[in-house]
Amino acid sequence: MRGGEAPSGVGEGMVRTRGWAMFAVLFGAAACAPGQWGEIARDLGLGAPALTEEQIAAGLKEALRVGTENAVVLAAQPGGYAGNLKIRIPLPPRLNRMADTLRAMGLGRQVEEFILSMNRAAEQAAPAATAIFLDAIAAMTLEDGRRVLEGQEDEATRYLKAKTVTRLYGLYRPVVQGSMEQFGVTRLYQDLTTRYVALPLVRRPDLDLDHYVTVMSLDGLFLLMADEERRIRTDPAARVTALLREVFAR
Repeated sequence: MRGGEAPSGVGEGMVRTRGWAMFAVLFGAAACAPGQWGEIARDLGLGAPALTEEQIAAGLKEALRVGTENAVVLAAQPGGYAGNLKIRIPLPPRLNRMADTLRAMGLGRQVEEFILSMNRAAEQAAPAATAIFLDAIAAMTLEDGRRVLEGQEDEATRYLKAKTVTRLYGLYRPVVQGSMEQFGVTRLYQDLTTRYVALPLVRRPDLDLDHYVTVMSLDGLFLLMADEERRIRTDPAARVTALLREVFAR
């Protein structure tokens, strides 16, 4: 045995051992959960196989599922809308003139109470969004998953919104209406408009308040979901499942 050489048979044994390991991985790959095969292959230095369209679609839906759940948790907490300037529901623009007039009359507190009530209603309604969103995600067909995967940092959220927002609106509006009633949003609005139209030379504002709060509530959830999707794409720590790590690590 020369200096530095391995004893006879060691090299062959290592090759056989590695070969059996590769065989065992390949034989068991079919039993792996989505995303696990790529991780095992990388650990053995075999290289990750190319993603299929089915894997891409599953990964994007997983990202949307995780994003939805995280977004709802953020939105539903006290101050989830009211305390977040990014999604806080402001006074409807059509009411700006009325609000300015009422504030000049010393009714600024009532105006702010009305604005806060819209946000509280959105926070109260948010948990019901989880099931509505997850159903829409499960039913969504990704026509070009690879394009969505390789697109902007919030591409999947944009895709979901474009494909499902009309249906989501129809399902979510009754939830928001119930929450608005609980927080007295409509009553506060009617009290303010009654005081306003009692003034000379003014008109009652033309506003579908239920529509406004529903749209703003949904927009807030989509904004939070987009933030969560960006985290999954850019921060490995946000990839909390094997499938997310497999699809977004590339």
